[in-house]
Amino acid sequence: MTAKKESNDALELLIDDNRNVRKLFKEYEKIHEKAAAEDKLELVEQICTEFLIHADVEEQLFYPAVRDAIKDEELIDEAEVEHQTARDLIKQIQAMMPDDELYDAKVRVLGEYVEHHVEEEEKEMFPKVKKAKLDLDAMGQEMMQAKETARTGFLSAKSKGKGSGRRASR
Repeated sequence: MTAKKESNDALELLIDDNRNVRKLFKEYEKIHEKAAAEDKLELVEQICTEFLIHADVEEQLFYPAVRDAIKDEELIDEAEVEHQTARDLIKQIQAMMPDDELYDAKVRVLGEYVEHHVEEEEKEMFPKVKKAKLDLDAMGQEMMQAKETARTGFLSAKSKGKGSGRRASR
């Protein structure tokens, strides 16, 4: 049995990220009513971290290149606004505890929002990107490096207690 070759294609990396975040949201849907607060908190932190790393890489590397290549300002602008709105909701969630009123609702709305964003990207933006003359392998390599750097930063901040901004007193 041979190991699956890991793709450096930027679109494949983003699709893989999308698949992973969707899977995490589905897991939350399964456990949110019965799980211990600590388990919910851990899963939500993972969802938020994965989304934020993905969004940072898209905004720093992918969107600027795509904006120049596909000449669809509106599509990229909308994607950036969707990212910012998700970030705002994440800040609200991270300021809460799992037993707070509206916590589950906010996580679920974030999931719905991310799902909408992913659908638009994969059905509208990515086909245009495929037709553009972009070196998706080189971009993917740069994105993989940026994700690793971002992940290291997130983990470092979390270990120093700076990660979520969650209320300390409980």
